[in-house]
Amino acid sequence: MAPASAIDRGRLAEELRRIVDPRFVIADAETAKPYECDGLAIISQQPMMVVLPGTVDEVRAVVRLCHRHGVKLVARGAGTGLSAGATPHPEGVLLSLARLDRVLELDKAARTARVQPGVTNLAISQAAKPLGLYYGPDPSSQIACTIGGNVAENSGGVHCLKYGLTVHNVMAVELVTVDGELVSLGGLGLDSAGYDMMALITGSEGLLGIVVEATVKLLPLPEVAQVVVAGYATLRQAGDAVQQIIAEGIIPAGLEMMDGPAIRAAEAFAQAGYPTEAAALLLCEVDGSREEVADQLARVEAVMGRTAPISLRVSRNEAERQLLWKGRKSAFPAVGRISPDYYCMDGTIPRAELSNVLEHIAALSEEYGLAVANVFHAGDGNLHPLILFDAGVPGQIEKTEEFGGRILELCVEAGGCITGEHGVGLEKIRQMAAQFGDDEITQFHAVKAAFDPAGTLNPGKGVPLLRQCQEYRALRGGGF
Repeated sequence: MAPASAIDRGRLAEELRRIVDPRFVIADAETAKPYECDGLAIISQQPMMVVLPGTVDEVRAVVRLCHRHGVKLVARGAGTGLSAGATPHPEGVLLSLARLDRVLELDKAARTARVQPGVTNLAISQAAKPLGLYYGPDPSSQIACTIGGNVAENSGGVHCLKYGLTVHNVMAVELVTVDGELVSLGGLGLDSAGYDMMALITGSEGLLGIVVEATVKLLPLPEVAQVVVAGYATLRQAGDAVQQIIAEGIIPAGLEMMDGPAIRAAEAFAQAGYPTEAAALLLCEVDGSREEVADQLARVEAVMGRTAPISLRVSRNEAERQLLWKGRKSAFPAVGRISPDYYCMDGTIPRAELSNVLEHIAALSEEYGLAVANVFHAGDGNLHPLILFDAGVPGQIEKTEEFGGRILELCVEAGGCITGEHGVGLEKIRQMAAQFGDDEITQFHAVKAAFDPAGTLNPGKGVPLLRQCQEYRALRGGGF
C-alpha cells in the first residue's frame, strides 16, 4: 500500500472522476475552501481533494480507491459539528455525503423511517408528520444538521431528557467499512444476539466506518405540549428547581436552562418574551394526552412556585410554545450578535453539581477575563458554556481554548465527562487524558485497529496517542 504522500494528486483526481460525475470532484483549493472546517471555525485545514458521491455504490468505490492507495479519508455531512470532527486532512480526501439526501421509506405500522445520511434531522419529522409521527432527537441545528452526522456524534437536543439521544433512536445502519465492504448493523427487533454494534458505531465520529443509511424510530405526535417558563434571581435557585422537578418523579419532554447573558441575547434576537431581568431561566415542557399534560403541568408549577421564581409563565397555544423554544434554539446565533466570536463548549455533569459547576465557571471567567453565556440541557446535565472572545485580538484564541479545557476538566472533577453530544474530534482530544487512563486509551486504539488497521479513516481525531496523554498530564501538573 503506497503512502499518501507518494500519490500523484492529478492521477487520484482522474481516478475519482471515473467513479463520480466530474462535476462533483473538487481538486482546486479555492472551490474546496468551504470544506476546510466544520462549525468550529477556529480549527481549519484545506483538504487535498473533495468528492461528493451520489450513490452508495459510488461511496464504496471511492472508499475502495482510497484504501487501495493508502489515502486518508474524512467523511462529512452538513458540517454543523462543533468539535472539529469533520476537519479535513491535508493529505486526504474529504468525502461529502450531502447528495445522499433521500427519505427511502416510512413505515407507519412499525413507526420507523429509513433514510440516507444526507437527510436533515428536521426533514425526517417533516416527512413523517402526515402519518402523525416525528423523529425525537432535535438538536438546535436540526434545520441543517444531517442524520449521518447525528449518528457520528450521537447528537442530543432539547428533548433528549425524555426521548433520548441519537443512540436511543437509531435502530440499524448500513455501514461502509474502510475497504469498501457494505455491512448491516442493528435491526428492527428490540434486541439481537451478539455484541451491541449499534452502541459502538453511534458516536464513533467516522473513525470506524461510514454510515450510508440509517433506520430510525418514529414517535407519535403528542396530543398536547406546553412549556412552563420560570425566571430566577440566582443560578442556584434555578439549579435547585431542576433537582426538585426530577425528584418529584416528573420526566419532562425538555428541561432547559439559560443564564442572564444568554437570556438577554436570545430575547433581543427572537423576542420570545423572556424575563431579561432574570439571572437564570428554566424552560420545562410536558407533553402527552390532555389529561397527562394537565396533571404534570400542575405539578411542575407547584414545584417551581416553591423555588421562589421572579416570574412564571405557561404557553397558551402552539404558536407561543414554538416561540418560547425558538428563543432557546436561537441562543447560539443570538450570542454571535453580542460578541465578535464565541466558543461553544460541551461537557456533562451530575445534575446535583449544576449550581456548583456554574459558580466555578463564573470564577474562571473572572480569572481569564472572558465573558461566558451559559445555555444547557439542565435535565441531563449537559452544559454548553459559550465563551465570548475576539479572534482579532492576539492571544485570545489560545486563552479561550485554555479556558475551555479548564471547563472540561471541571466537568470530570465533578463526576461528569468531557462531552455530552458534540463528540471529541480535534477540540477535546487533549482532555481525553483527564477522563481516561492509559489502559482505557490503549483499548480505544485496539477497537479502532480492529475496524481500520492502517488508521486512514478520520485520522488524528477522537482518541489521542498515549504520548499526547502523558504530555498533557505533565503540562497540567499530573493532576488527573
